[in-house]
Amino acid sequence: MHPPTASSPPPESCEPPDAPHDPTLDDLLRLQGPASTPMLLLVLALLCVVPVGGVGTVLSWAIALLALNWARGAPPRPLPPRLGGFRLGPVWSRRVLRALDGVRWLQGRWFCARLSLLSHPRTALLWALWIVLMAFIIFLPLPLGNVLPGLSLVLLALGWMARDGLALLLSAVSGAGAIAMLLWLGDLAFGAAHGLGRSLGLGI
Repeated sequence: MHPPTASSPPPESCEPPDAPHDPTLDDLLRLQGPASTPMLLLVLALLCVVPVGGVGTVLSWAIALLALNWARGAPPRPLPPRLGGFRLGPVWSRRVLRALDGVRWLQGRWFCARLSLLSHPRTALLWALWIVLMAFIIFLPLPLGNVLPGLSLVLLALGWMARDGLALLLSAVSGAGAIAMLLWLGDLAFGAAHGLGRSLGLGI
C-alpha cells in the first residue's frame, strides 16, 4: 500500500482507536498531541463554529484568556477544571475530530511560509488583540455569529503555525466580515428600537 500523497483526500475519520466515546475538552486536546497555543486556538475556534447552544459563550472566555499567552509567546496554561470537563456529546465530538483531520490535510496542501513579516513575533500583540475582538463577537448571542470570527481564528492559528502571511490576511478579511455583520445587526437593532419608541410616543 502506497502512502497518501498531498493530493489524497482526507480520511473519513481521524478518531484514534483509544479515543473516549464522549470526550471532554481536555480529552480532545490530548488527542492532538503536545498542545501549543496556536493548536489550542485552532481547537477552540473549531468548537465555536459547532452549532450547539452555549458553546461559543463558554469558549469565548477561554479564547480571550488564550490571547494573553499569545501576546507573550508562552505555552498555554491548563484549562480550568469546569472548562476542561466540558463535553460536546459523542456525535459532535466525532465531527470536530473529523474537522480537525480535514484542517490538517488542508494545512499540508495549501499552507506554506510566505509573507512571513505578518507572522513575525513582533506582531504577536496585534494578533492577540485581534483574538480578543473575535472572542467578544463570538460571546455575543448573534444568529450564526460564531461562523466568521471562528473561521478567522482558525485561519489565524493555521497561518501562524505555517508562517503563512496569506492565511493571516484571509483571517483579517474573515474577521472584518464578522465586524461588518455586527455593525449591520447593531444598526438594525437601533432602527427597530427607534421605530418602536416613536410608535409608543417615547420621542426616541
